[in-house]
Amino acid sequence: MLKKFAASAAITIFACGLAGATELRLSHQFSTNDIRHRIAQMVADDVAAANVDLTIQIFPSASLFKATEQYLPLSRGQLDMTVFPLSYAGGQRPEYNLTLMPGLIKDHDHAARMNDSPFMEAIEEVMAEDDVMVLVHGYLAGGFASKEGCITRPEHMKGKTVRAAGKAFEQMLEGAGASISSMPSSEAYNGLQQGIIDALNTSSSSFVSFRIYEQVGCYTPAGDVALWFMYQPMLINKTTFEGLTPEQQEALTTAAAKAQAYYLEEAKKEDAASIEPFKQAGVEIASMTADDFEAWRQLAVETSYKAFLAEVPDGQRYLDLAAAVE
Repeated sequence: MLKKFAASAAITIFACGLAGATELRLSHQFSTNDIRHRIAQMVADDVAAANVDLTIQIFPSASLFKATEQYLPLSRGQLDMTVFPLSYAGGQRPEYNLTLMPGLIKDHDHAARMNDSPFMEAIEEVMAEDDVMVLVHGYLAGGFASKEGCITRPEHMKGKTVRAAGKAFEQMLEGAGASISSMPSSEAYNGLQQGIIDALNTSSSSFVSFRIYEQVGCYTPAGDVALWFMYQPMLINKTTFEGLTPEQQEALTTAAAKAQAYYLEEAKKEDAASIEPFKQAGVEIASMTADDFEAWRQLAVETSYKAFLAEVPDGQRYLDLAAAVE
């Protein structure tokens, strides 16, 4: 378990003069035209407008911390806030790998119900042990892209070197015969350009904001069926939040609630909107059928789900809680 450094949480809260104004630092890996940056900016703007002596300084594009290295400083209070794909921290907390498990989420409305469920409460209990709490819940859907050949079924992965977002997808894709090259989505463009990877899966938002359409020949977007749903919340150090005044806490949670509603509605639009830039770039568009989805799901049960249950002592409880959300 990650150690908590409650005393250090105050280090990154900057008191500004006698008025007691507070500045929080928020880090994320995404470009400024990405939905996840827009969520961060919404919260920052609304908090500033509340006039409670609280400001949020945003550091986009991994300019403060590397993409995959934000959870540990957040838990230690060396970073105040982040918008973060939680499964990136699956190495520290294997329970988080269930937040990017192939075929577990059916659609965006199902994801919203997952956010408001005993399953998510259990995940938040794990976060609390690391002095982390959620401000904005959000799942994003995603798909596949490949330099050569379209990817709709497991057999299309054989022999490819692939970037996958989390451990569960890596395990499933290895089961399909792929080799894995781990990297954050912010490095996938260079990975494709340099021939390090042949294909990748990531969110619809990242496919567009990182201009992946410039480097691939075929795109399989999230559609009526989507294998890939990833939990990407806005998080805050718990001790930092508890150190704010009641007025500042209220302004932050009010802004977060508004941003969460926006996040869900925009996430639904991102999948369809992602197709046009690929079409304009001359990229072939493929579709995954229900039969394709089932072939992936069966492979995931034999690989990713099996590995999760073996690795997490209480894994069956978490899986049952997730499966209970209809």
